[in-house]
Amino acid sequence: MTTLTAAASILGLTLGWALAFAPGARAAELKVLAGGSITGMLNELGAQFERDTGHKLTIQFDSTPNLIKAATSAPFDLGVVPVDVMQNAAARAAFAPGPSVDIARVGFGVAVKAGAAKPDVATPEALKAALLNAKSVALLPASAAGAYVTKVFERLGIAEAMKAKAVVQTTPAGIAQAVATDDAELGVFLTNVLTAPGVDLVGSFPGDLQQDLVFTAAVAANAKEAAGAKAFIDYLRTPAAMEKIKAKGMRAG
Repeated sequence: MTTLTAAASILGLTLGWALAFAPGARAAELKVLAGGSITGMLNELGAQFERDTGHKLTIQFDSTPNLIKAATSAPFDLGVVPVDVMQNAAARAAFAPGPSVDIARVGFGVAVKAGAAKPDVATPEALKAALLNAKSVALLPASAAGAYVTKVFERLGIAEAMKAKAVVQTTPAGIAQAVATDDAELGVFLTNVLTAPGVDLVGSFPGDLQQDLVFTAAVAANAKEAAGAKAFIDYLRTPAAMEKIKAKGMRAG
């Protein structure tokens, strides 16, 4: 994309956003399904969106399996979900036809308690050794990110060994908390979640073990507030929103 084309695209998006929320635009109450790993980022952006537009958001943050269940069992207006949700045929049918809009992406890494010695994770062999040497590792298996971490363990040939070390969490935030409170020696998950008080990010997964988890957005097929839902998705693509996404340790788009 040329600089001129990119500038025109940003200008068009910004103008569209301004026109959509001119005085007198009707406020709506929007039900949003969202990945639990973007709770902090989406709460901040959602609050600004509410202030700017008068719309109100009710956001259900959850793991991929639970988001699939929610999408196929109850009304909602839009989703900002791990792309894995869209790869489930029943869940995808709950969203409007057409491509979804990628909002943010982030890779995987390892964290230790703040101030603790950082193991070498720069190569697959070093990562394997660090995991095997750790007494305990905080994980969230019941999620798209957790499923990928498990696959990495399998690729490293340590899946069985890691089962004995696993300190299983029920929320993404619990991983960093477990490390910060010495309930686990290492935390393994998305790097934005591991960038938290009380922990230090050791590093990212090395080489071809690294993979981005993409969060993508789409309006629900039976959205009661389709216009408001689309407006929120457009808002998440504005320059200001993209800067906030970057500030939260993710990459926009």
